[in-house]
Amino acid sequence: MSQNVGAIQDDYPEDFAWCYGCGRLNKDGYHFRTYWSGDETETVYNPREEHIAIPGFVYGGLIGAIVDCHGTGSASLALHRKNGFEPGSGEAPPRFVTGSLHVDFLKPTPQNVELKVIGKVEEIHPKKWKVVSEVYAGDVLCAKGEVIAVVMPSTFASK
Repeated sequence: MSQNVGAIQDDYPEDFAWCYGCGRLNKDGYHFRTYWSGDETETVYNPREEHIAIPGFVYGGLIGAIVDCHGTGSASLALHRKNGFEPGSGEAPPRFVTGSLHVDFLKPTPQNVELKVIGKVEEIHPKKWKVVSEVYAGDVLCAKGEVIAVVMPSTFASK
């Protein structure tokens, strides 16, 4: 069962909350939010009318974006938990950047259907985490993805 509180993106520091996909401060962005759902991670999103490929179907770029942000958000959740914290704890979570992104499109993704991304997280290095995700439109598995998320380098800090 998913949670509707405690998205990791809600705790990102303001300097790092501008991502077009998951940044809460980007007024034009998607505002993806990633939560724990048991030992897996979850992101839920309702595509908008403009996310069309052809009538009736979502364009693949949105699927790639949700897999990407779900992957970095999931890695942040996992490392935050490993460090002894959960979303809402008051402790800023670690931020990640995408080292690699791979998406396999299995079926066309229908428009006007809620998307749910389910992720499994695996630490592969102290600074790298692998997140394997499945993207569902309703009960239909439409895509599978893999993100290698890398702890954000200090050079990304505001100057």
